[in-house]
Amino acid sequence: EGNPYTWWVGKANEKHYYWGGSGPGIQKCACGIERNCTDPKYYCNCDADYKQWKKDTGMLTYKEHLPVSQVVVGDLDRPGSEAKVSVGPVRCQGDRNYWNAASFVTSSSYLHFSTFQGETSADISFYFKTSASDGVFLENLGNTDFIKLELKSATEVSFSFDVGNGPVEIVVRSPNPLNDDQWHRVNAERNVKQASLQVDQLPLEVRKAPTEGHTRLELYSQLYVGAAGGQRGFLGCIRSLRMNGVTLDLEERAKVTPGVKPGCSGHCTSYGMYCANGGKCVEKYNGYSCDCSRTAYDGPFCIKDVGAFFEEGMWLRYNFHSPGTSMKDLVSRTLLSSADPEITVPDLSLNKEELSFSFSTTKAPCVLLYVSSYTPDFMAVLVKPTGSLQIRYNLGGTKEPYNIDIDHRNMANGQPHTVNVTRNGRDIILQLDHYPPTSYSLPATSDIQFNSPKALFLGKVIEIGKIDQDIYKYNTPGFTGCLSRVQFNQIAPLKAALRPTNASSHVHIQGELVESNCGASPLTIPPMSAATDPWHLDSASADFPYNGQAIGDGVNRNSAIIGGVIAVVIFTILCTLVFLIRYMFRHKGTYHTNEAKGAESAESADAAIMNNDPNFTETIDESKKEWLI
Repeated sequence: EGNPYTWWVGKANEKHYYWGGSGPGIQKCACGIERNCTDPKYYCNCDADYKQWKKDTGMLTYKEHLPVSQVVVGDLDRPGSEAKVSVGPVRCQGDRNYWNAASFVTSSSYLHFSTFQGETSADISFYFKTSASDGVFLENLGNTDFIKLELKSATEVSFSFDVGNGPVEIVVRSPNPLNDDQWHRVNAERNVKQASLQVDQLPLEVRKAPTEGHTRLELYSQLYVGAAGGQRGFLGCIRSLRMNGVTLDLEERAKVTPGVKPGCSGHCTSYGMYCANGGKCVEKYNGYSCDCSRTAYDGPFCIKDVGAFFEEGMWLRYNFHSPGTSMKDLVSRTLLSSADPEITVPDLSLNKEELSFSFSTTKAPCVLLYVSSYTPDFMAVLVKPTGSLQIRYNLGGTKEPYNIDIDHRNMANGQPHTVNVTRNGRDIILQLDHYPPTSYSLPATSDIQFNSPKALFLGKVIEIGKIDQDIYKYNTPGFTGCLSRVQFNQIAPLKAALRPTNASSHVHIQGELVESNCGASPLTIPPMSAATDPWHLDSASADFPYNGQAIGDGVNRNSAIIGGVIAVVIFTILCTLVFLIRYMFRHKGTYHTNEAKGAESAESADAAIMNNDPNFTETIDESKKEWLI
């Protein structure tokens, strides 16, 4: 039906369905392009499904999608079905001068070279890439003469010069922004007859030279690349700068110049992995940013949960089809990983879904998420009356919906829990919290297509027509708790409701939606019940489990904790009292002095010392010095 079983993942964590020898969006192998596949009905040799080994091979050359980080191969669950995949190394080739580049990261940074020798003719060409709206590419000055190339605005490139007849300026205006962080080529020429400027494939702008007057361009200053005196410098990358046939070595000069970096590999090459959860790295002239628009996350690195608290009776509906948008176009963009342009509305179907979200609640039963359709097909995630989780699929072909019950865990315990459900054909993979994924399979009689998806509901199902009986029972009074990071394929309904996006028109809300981060990461181990939890306040009579046996003496752990706290408090009080006593009596106490004999009858203490020590008088007479002790 045009939905591939096999794909590869490239840069920015995006899936691609074209193969070596083909190109982006074509969804063919090399033999499909050359029309020599084993089975002419298919576009890859491996699609022929022969018993003999067939091979598809070729080079992936679209650099924006490389490198290959993952290859996913499906359709291997049949007896005798095998696949061999090999990914070769990344190979780079080309003219070194063509990629000789420098990155200007501050508006005051520049490179300088010797004076440009272009008296009678000048031929200048280079490529630039920037997200800034203006900046000077290069400039060389004379007494009155000059030559300059600059980005005047986001859509204008200017070539100006003066050979003594007055300034001349040629401007090329682009219908599209030139600061789109893509490479653009500039070619400027000047001779005694005329001057011209061309940007990319835009029309060439030509200016005739006057028949009389000066013709020689006399310059004396150094050639400045990336800035000009008193003007805003260029922010971005310049490569393959050729002046009259000579390529300037930008990389070598950038190695010893502050504010300029050699090469233009981009920040995403080094830091793109920090854009988490499928966020796409976007280059900036002085850094990078993460585009989180196709994720259920927010923040600078796409790691901030977008969630909301649901009160009883609240619900959210996301319509896959909105007024003014054809259902075919919408589902092709948002639900199908790849769409066949020949597909018609009645035939819209999903062979696979990827669902992920986090929730916390203390009330059961309830409906967490429900995906309806224009047919009896549906998908639901429920919390049963016991607090356990249930995934329910009804794709047709069976009398009853197919249920996946997780009965051994209570999910209505107020803790945040993460649910990830991936279906590819008949195979379903379910992962709860940080536990290992578990695989399930739809019954052999079940259809594998989710036909005509209609809407996605959170908190409660408000749908016209017949609804599954259990879901109808669980629907009242509705979900109470927190839902966050909800994503169904490429749709993030909560984010569309809480953040103004193009998809906000698809959202309808009943009640007041209050944003919340819904707590921390989910617990790996569920908490104990009150009956066996030794730390529970009401568990004075609970047996504490130890190696599978209860402690026989019935020690009350709560009492032990309280006793420990009291001991710590008493010890602290005692330490405080000791400190206070030492402080109060630090100037008090007994002391002993050795008074000189005869001190009682002496006029003063000094006199007593002198009378008692016969050597005192001799010492004074000999030294004639005073000692102050």
